Amino acid sequence: GGLRLTIGRAPEGITAASLYIACRLNLEDRTQGEIAKAAQITEVTIRNRYKELLKKIDFEVNL
Repeated sequence: GGLRLTIGRAPEGITAASLYIACRLNLEDRTQGEIAKAAQITEVTIRNRYKELLKKIDFEVNL
């Protein structure tokens, strides 16, 4: 079972995307670029993992 979110994915990308989601939910003004720089990954990686996470957990983050 499980959601199988991490198979074939670097943990840094999943962690950074999770942090980005948490920031959005808590109205913390952090960009994907800021989080990507701190995590030493690309914005594209965060964006892709963010979309995957939201889809897998059937969750919506409103702007």
